[in-house]
Amino acid sequence: MAPGDALIALPSSGVHSNGFSLVRRAFGIDAHPEVLARPEAELGCTLGEALLAPTKIYVKPVLAVMNELPVKGVSHITGGGFYENIPRCLKKGCAARIETAAVRTPPLFALLQKAGGIPERDMYNTFNMGVGMVLITAPEHAARALELLRASGEDAYLLGEITAGEGVILC
Repeated sequence: MAPGDALIALPSSGVHSNGFSLVRRAFGIDAHPEVLARPEAELGCTLGEALLAPTKIYVKPVLAVMNELPVKGVSHITGGGFYENIPRCLKKGCAARIETAAVRTPPLFALLQKAGGIPERDMYNTFNMGVGMVLITAPEHAARALELLRASGEDAYLLGEITAGEGVILC
């Protein structure tokens, strides 16, 4: 792993198992469970249906890449979001520089942030923000990794790159 390596995002299918205590509090679900049946135009379904979307499993598309290319790191974005999960796969002295404009955040996360008045940093620290898994590969392998992921049905995209430093840098 070295500066310049590519961060590739595999989209999530929703909040997965991230931060459901905060989700319940933000939407007031405990006091008003009827909000779960409310249709949300931005979501194309009810809030409850969006929150209960099954967690996507990434093993087949990730193995398709790993069988053909060297992968330097893999991070499943679960509880702890970007800030806690991505650093676990980083080599000492490496940081993940993520372009927030590149993150394809589904409307559910904007609704959640607005309903709960949740600061952006907390959204990235608790939720996956639409990124279920991150792969790290050399820049010369990024295009082929994206091809393999897309051939496996993933709408994968470049999320950022490795830089010198520590942790996660959102910019």
